[in-house]
Amino acid sequence: MPRETLTIEEIPLGNPRLKYFVNFPWQLFRGHPYWTPPLNGELLGNRFLGLIGLLTPEHPYHRSSEVTHFLAWRNGKPVGRISAAINHRFNEYHGSKMGFFGFFDVIENYEVMVALLDKARDWVSNRGMKILRGPGEYSNATHERQGILIEGFQYPPTVELTHNFPYYADFLEKYGFHKAKDYYAYITDINNPPPTSIKKIAKRILSRGNITTRIANPKYFKAELRLIVKIYNDAWSQNWGFLPLTNAEADALANTLRVILDPGLVRFACVKGEPVAVIGAFPDPNFALRPRWQWYGDSDLVRLIKLFLVRKHNPRVRLMFFGIRPEFRHRGINAVLFNELSEYAMRKHYKECDISLLLENNDLILSAAKFMNARHYKTWRIYDLSLE
Repeated sequence: MPRETLTIEEIPLGNPRLKYFVNFPWQLFRGHPYWTPPLNGELLGNRFLGLIGLLTPEHPYHRSSEVTHFLAWRNGKPVGRISAAINHRFNEYHGSKMGFFGFFDVIENYEVMVALLDKARDWVSNRGMKILRGPGEYSNATHERQGILIEGFQYPPTVELTHNFPYYADFLEKYGFHKAKDYYAYITDINNPPPTSIKKIAKRILSRGNITTRIANPKYFKAELRLIVKIYNDAWSQNWGFLPLTNAEADALANTLRVILDPGLVRFACVKGEPVAVIGAFPDPNFALRPRWQWYGDSDLVRLIKLFLVRKHNPRVRLMFFGIRPEFRHRGINAVLFNELSEYAMRKHYKECDISLLLENNDLILSAAKFMNARHYKTWRIYDLSLE
């Protein structure tokens, strides 16, 4: 019997064949009960929805990066995909020579994965990179969708989080990758009130009069977004994998989140009128966007219709960001924002909150999550491979 032919096609940015690259996971995960991809418009662009696709030259990511894509074919069928990227802004910020791999999906065949990883490794190595890190989408900055799920496969992903088969991690480690960092997700029952001590601390802090809070104002969405970016870039600057978020990148991300915004879930804390902290949660669109594999299909239009139909009945939120500018920490501001967010979510009849992605060594945030009666239920891993 003749050996099946495996070929690897390179697809550059802007090539129309990227539609096959985007469509492959839909075939790989066909019928999967939990896998939930982003809208195709988030990747390939959609003028009607106002989306600038990440895999299009117009996306701001590409202003300081080089990327390419590889699609594996066997007997005329796609069997795996991977991207390779060099984020020059990341390397300049960290003083590194890091190449990244992402958009990593493959059938359960080690030979296919090796062929794809060899292509990504050689591509970044030929451009002078010393480490290959991934997976991500294109790279592994803190604000990007990233990581291999290694624990919690029995739960569906919330917005902007990944889901994969268990064999992905086994394949990467067999290839020679080693752990760089783990991210955690915690989950809490919103109907289970936070400890009374948090309410007492929040009440005492607010009684002093110099700290005030407010919710996000959707009428000034762009200005509010700029404020979030400013606080984010200050508060997260010491975190592993951090890269300052540009306003253009934030705008592109916001276009995907604007439709699900609940202003009461995004709150600012101010000291003498100066914004110093922000907490942000979003109703989880994946509750509606998860493919149903029905005869009417799972196009972007069908999935968005489902999203609008269940907007007021979404039981789940994801706490995506929380940050306090360093000089304003240890003043009880965290208790104030946690308490207000919890009370609001209960009034709105949300049921559960996913808190992620949390760095495995961020003891302050992990302790706060546990104090809020949250439990660890998922883990993602980032891998490194030395190229020297």
